[in-house]
Amino acid sequence: MAATGSEKQGGKAFYVTTPIYYVNDAPHLGHAYTTVAGDVLSRWHRQRGEKVWYLTGTDEHGQKIMRTANANGVSPQEWCDKLVEEAWKPLWEHLEIANDDFIRTTQKRHTDRVQEFVQDLYDKNEIYKSSYEGPYCVGCEEYKLPGELLDGEGEYAGQKLCPIHKKPVELLQEENYFFKLSEYTEKLLAHYEANPDFIQPESARNEVVNFVKQGLQDLSISRSTFDWGIPIPWDDKHVIYVWIDALLNYATAVGYNENPEKFESTFPADVHLVGKDILRFHAIIWPAMLMANGLPLPGRIAANGWLMVGGEKMSKSNLTGIKPQDLTSHFGVDAYRWYFLRAIAFGQDGSFSWEDFSARYTSELANDYGNLASRVAAMVGKYFGGELPAATADGEAEKAIHDGLAHAVAQADRKIGDELDFQGGILAVFDFVKQVNGYITEQEPWKVAKDASAEGQARLATILYTAAESLRAVAVLLNPVMPETSQKLWDSLGAEVSLGALADQQIQEAGDWGRLPAGTTVTKGAVLFPRLEEKPTA
Repeated sequence: MAATGSEKQGGKAFYVTTPIYYVNDAPHLGHAYTTVAGDVLSRWHRQRGEKVWYLTGTDEHGQKIMRTANANGVSPQEWCDKLVEEAWKPLWEHLEIANDDFIRTTQKRHTDRVQEFVQDLYDKNEIYKSSYEGPYCVGCEEYKLPGELLDGEGEYAGQKLCPIHKKPVELLQEENYFFKLSEYTEKLLAHYEANPDFIQPESARNEVVNFVKQGLQDLSISRSTFDWGIPIPWDDKHVIYVWIDALLNYATAVGYNENPEKFESTFPADVHLVGKDILRFHAIIWPAMLMANGLPLPGRIAANGWLMVGGEKMSKSNLTGIKPQDLTSHFGVDAYRWYFLRAIAFGQDGSFSWEDFSARYTSELANDYGNLASRVAAMVGKYFGGELPAATADGEAEKAIHDGLAHAVAQADRKIGDELDFQGGILAVFDFVKQVNGYITEQEPWKVAKDASAEGQARLATILYTAAESLRAVAVLLNPVMPETSQKLWDSLGAEVSLGALADQQIQEAGDWGRLPAGTTVTKGAVLFPRLEEKPTA
């Protein structure tokens, strides 16, 4: 995928990552949820004028992918190539994901550097050889502790199940190489205490801290029962454990041991966005690996909750997977990007329903936001021939709008840019949209227009300028969330001509009142959020 051009010279980039996703199947809503969140966060920081690097990609090694490929009668590499090119990359393009890089763990730039990293750990006596026997979940690619397992029922009666996949685990015994993870128990606890925001939300942090306090076991970092992986450099009978391989993408993608300048200006990540089911890998194993190799730790590891459909976590394995395209074809891409961040508090589980999406689309997007944009453009066209008039009769009502905008900008910037509270930031903007709608309702410009006196026309001009200038700011604030719609509004307001490209408008300046110059040509473009057709039938 093409770079966005956001890499600039000088200073450290604001580095955002998604997990790299398993390519054993096509992406579903859960994958898209995390990726859209990362995209909104990255776009927000770009519009703060910061240098930004946004990374996503695919995790292509491991037993699960090997078995899936075999079941489909192709090699693992062929399977990965097909899924990446036909499913994963096209979806991110469809959803307007502006990532700067797309890393694949089968790429040489990754595999060579992973071997070097693991070799360094081995040379530092952080890795040793031993045998291990335990319950193993292929779906998780992870050995499980006996206490984690569930008792099977029905067809799985008498068997032990993975608590995540609800399928029987396999008892594996093999001679492996182990990373001395147990030696990092106290170091990790000290880091968590010194950096209380390292793991978010607080519930996730508490879970990790409590788990580490029980004492960590050394981690098996190789497998010898299959060969689809990166070979251990000093013993090619073993491949590197897929999670060690996968976690290192955050370093290899930005030049670890290959491009020192790029690496130093980007690494470590400021924010790792992860699903809560893979939190322990990122909050325990990853920082321990970095400590062991003398590398800096990431700023934050933010775990989002699960998307639920019918009370179950959304995944292919339990058949509640829904294709994002099923929704974008009905609601549109921008509404899709907006809905999940608006409807679900990031970090918490949230339920999706078609009915909820439809209700919010109609109420907030079509009626509140889209209708406001349409009305304002229509009135500027009707009363002033499409030329934005100057505001010369500001009063208390206008001051309230100015103050409301300043509050919305500050709230949205803090919540989205700093706190990863996407819902709170979006609500702050839409509260302002509601305030502007209320302002127009109270000021009744259609009645004021009947007053042909100079005072009456000045008042009408002020009302419409205030509304248009408010929309100018809303377009800037919502651009990271809904880039296509924001651009349509920006063009409708004539702002591209008078103020320049929307992507160049800085968030912190959005609240500076009066940026949209009088005399700008305002046109009524296409409806931002068209009326929805009936829900398509299966």
